[in-house]
Amino acid sequence: MTAAMAETRDEEDGGGAEAFAQALRIVEALLFASAAPLSEEELSRSVPAGIDVGQVLARLVAFYVARGVNLRQVAGGWAFRTASDLGYLLAAEAEPPRKLSRAALEVLAIIAYHQPVTRAEIEEIRGVATAKGTLDILLEAGWVRLRGRRRSPGRPVTYGTTRGFLDHFGLDRIDDLPGLDELKGAGFIEGRLTRDLTVPVPDDDPGLRDDEDPLGDLFSPLDDGEGGPQQE
Repeated sequence: MTAAMAETRDEEDGGGAEAFAQALRIVEALLFASAAPLSEEELSRSVPAGIDVGQVLARLVAFYVARGVNLRQVAGGWAFRTASDLGYLLAAEAEPPRKLSRAALEVLAIIAYHQPVTRAEIEEIRGVATAKGTLDILLEAGWVRLRGRRRSPGRPVTYGTTRGFLDHFGLDRIDDLPGLDELKGAGFIEGRLTRDLTVPVPDDDPGLRDDEDPLGDLFSPLDDGEGGPQQE
């Protein structure tokens, strides 16, 4: 931490220059050491009393904006990430990106936009049966989680996305996902539109909905729709 970074002319939130400088060092150390993004609430537990963590983060963002790593908001928290213009330098060291089949990408997109959603509902939206292995891949990647059970016959499992999904795709919140106009502008759904097509506003609230129950016994059937003979 440089002297320029720690300097402050006025007392910030009554904590004083010394306390604020210490808070900068603490937050910086926690973020560098953490493998996952940390929320402001998590960071505030470790800084001196009376210090506004938001101001500390703003100071760190400004300090690192022109450096090799930047402080960014991702997955509802804060994390250091390689500066976007330097990513190519680390390409050789990075793990090969996980390659998903078209079916897995479609299922992931449906879960992201329609969560909480069951396997049968995914199949209805896609118009084709979905192999359990496709969902297993997304679960193993840590991008999808089991939420609860739908209050309907068979009590099928409902699926939703995780903070790992947001982190991997560089999103702070689930509603940062592109809307219909953005998807059309990017050419992702060109030529596949119907007049009544809509893209729902995604919501990954972890709380169970009125039509969901807790998971309970995972050894009971995970879904009431095994799909037809054609599965993807």
